[in-house]
Amino acid sequence: MARWAIAIHGGAGVDPNLPEHRQEEAKRVLARCLQVGVDALRGGAPALDVVEAVVRELETDPFFNSGRGSALTRLGTVEMEASIMDGRGRRCGAVSGVSTVKNPVSLARLVMDKSPHSYLAFDGAEEFAREQGLEVVDNSYFITEDNVDTLKLAKEANSILFDYRIPLGGSETCSAQAGSDNHSNGMVMNGLPISIYAPETVGCAVVDSNGFTAAATSTGGLMNKMTGRIGDSPLIGSGTYACDVCAVSCTGEGEAIIRSTLARDVAAVMEYRGAGLQEAVDYCVKERLDEGFAGLIAVSGTGEVAYGFNCTGMFRGCATEDGFMEVGIWE
Repeated sequence: MARWAIAIHGGAGVDPNLPEHRQEEAKRVLARCLQVGVDALRGGAPALDVVEAVVRELETDPFFNSGRGSALTRLGTVEMEASIMDGRGRRCGAVSGVSTVKNPVSLARLVMDKSPHSYLAFDGAEEFAREQGLEVVDNSYFITEDNVDTLKLAKEANSILFDYRIPLGGSETCSAQAGSDNHSNGMVMNGLPISIYAPETVGCAVVDSNGFTAAATSTGGLMNKMTGRIGDSPLIGSGTYACDVCAVSCTGEGEAIIRSTLARDVAAVMEYRGAGLQEAVDYCVKERLDEGFAGLIAVSGTGEVAYGFNCTGMFRGCATEDGFMEVGIWE
């Protein structure tokens, strides 16, 4: 029997001035969702079921940017995306532009299990969800009052806002991370101004007691994003990947993660260079992100856990069969 292990995240890039009570709230959410996964693994649940269950919990809680509490588009609506991957045979499913499905990660799994495709988006994804009998709600269910207020601030600043819960104007955080790329409006991404870097995508990576791996990732994207924008989270090999050697879920600047095919690269470094899990994670975070900011969690097929990020903090938690359990934010 293999050793089981689980890792979860709630986003990389955390405001160093995040109030203590918000840090504690984040840790409580992470600990609760991590325990869901631990209990399932102790009960013998397969990795694929565990990552779906944990991400569903994260989507339901409005603290992080997925499901209820998702960031808003320029039009004030929610467009969510998610993906899931089974390390056995590298089966996968993904969705984008979802606006009424209560748990996008479960729709991604149904795309994998019940359709001939790997990826459905917008109206097609919504139609498939209804055909499969998934729970749907009005788009207003996902919208919180805090996010409406913060979208207004983002619009006034003409900015894409990464951490949609932190008021604009935090130039100190921007300058500390952006370096020479710092503009009068803060950081830039693909030549466009953004404010504070702290995306809060959620994800889970698991290896079960049979040595099978799985990963899942879910997000609402960027505050004040263009409608129709698709990030890394639903892209297999970029935001999510699972195979025999490892499972990975990424978070951060989606455009940078897409360019670097970050999740797949972790597996490739292990497969082609014979690197261990943490070595592969460190290499990919340090060498493959170019000018982008991001982080990732990973588990190996032998029961190791690892994480890495090149920005200020990452909301994360992990646990292993030998009793190790940790929830953290900073280094």
